[in-house]
Amino acid sequence: MGDRDAAFAEYFAARSDAMRGTVYLLCGGWHRAEDLVQTAFTELYLAWSRVSRHEVLDAYVRQILIRTFPDERRRGWWRRERVGGDDTERPAPPDSPENQLVMLQALAAVPPHQRAVLVLRYWEDLSVEATAALLDCSPGSVKSQASRGLDMLRGLLSPTHSGIEKGRR
Repeated sequence: MGDRDAAFAEYFAARSDAMRGTVYLLCGGWHRAEDLVQTAFTELYLAWSRVSRHEVLDAYVRQILIRTFPDERRRGWWRRERVGGDDTERPAPPDSPENQLVMLQALAAVPPHQRAVLVLRYWEDLSVEATAALLDCSPGSVKSQASRGLDMLRGLLSPTHSGIEKGRR
């Protein structure tokens, strides 16, 4: 294995799991997340010899992922599944798998651009400016999309909608 391949393999081993977690929040499915990450890292590998600033690789891969995510949706691979039913049971503890599932389902119901802003701002902890650059929009758009996305999440996670008791986190 050459130096080029070894450097790429090292980067892939170190960062692919973190990228997969980010993409999972965007698309809501581990299999799709794996496919999108594989596509992004394939694209990175093809450009590896042209990448001169390895300190910005995470931003470059995130940009590929953000571009690839809506493209995949337009191809018709996206399927939404909703879990329904009467939720009259006592609320689960805040860090329980049930509440995590409710949060992921609510996040999946947020429009894709707002979801991308929420994931980049609050999961990846990127600044407004970095998020705007990655999504190719203005900082004001990031702020408004984050606000709308958070409002939508709050509505989806309200006690009447999700069965989660208000005030419990």
